[in-house]
Amino acid sequence: MAWKQITVSRRMLFIWFMLAGFIVLLSPQNLTNKFQFAFTYVFRWPLTIGRNISLSAAKQQPIRDKDMVSRVEYERLLNHLANVTQQRDDAQRNIQNLSKMRNIPAWERTGFVLANVITVSVDRLIINRGKEDGLEKDQFVLADNSIIGTISDVGTRSARVRLFTDPASVIAVNIGNTDWRLMKGCGNNQAKVEMVKRKLDIDTKIMARKTPGFLDTPMIIGKVVRCEHNDQPLVWDITVEPVCNIQEIESIHVIVMNPSE
Repeated sequence: MAWKQITVSRRMLFIWFMLAGFIVLLSPQNLTNKFQFAFTYVFRWPLTIGRNISLSAAKQQPIRDKDMVSRVEYERLLNHLANVTQQRDDAQRNIQNLSKMRNIPAWERTGFVLANVITVSVDRLIINRGKEDGLEKDQFVLADNSIIGTISDVGTRSARVRLFTDPASVIAVNIGNTDWRLMKGCGNNQAKVEMVKRKLDIDTKIMARKTPGFLDTPMIIGKVVRCEHNDQPLVWDITVEPVCNIQEIESIHVIVMNPSE
């Protein structure tokens, strides 16, 4: 029995290819990834040969002097040297920063974990240190020798810092020598202390109160930017802002009290 010849018009072929393209476009990503891996596996030999031909064509002329290296190898080594040099400089800078902190008498029995800032969002930071580095929830965080907030969440190798300006933040602060109040974040890079018994001057320094197990000595946390009358007579509400530019912070110190040896 002879096979019947089947003819397909160009228009029909075009329609089939269009439908196939839409099916691939609308397919789930995991399915298209499997298709891509399968294609790579089936055609791995032609792809490998093509890549080798491209690399061979890109190579420099053979090196005549055995003591010389190719331009590609030279640039690779130069990049490696730049990376190692930068790592050395960063390590030296970190050692200097930690040494400066430990020279303060109040911090002699305190540990500091130096961390880099990964991301800065509104009233929060993400840092590249976590439980493996001794971090715990509620530990105080320093930047430019001032308290900027506390650890709110800790992962294995990262942590989230809640700035004292976050609406969820409540930190005890000292106002003057004896008076203390709770400072609550209100967003927009500001916090408030309510029911203060006296009017404070602009730029008056506000200190984070000593907290057993977390902070051995009061430390600056912000400055007064506004002082307004409260609804009640003879008391004031003050607005506080950080004493450093948090948006430009690249690294911080986490205060670790009684660090394990």
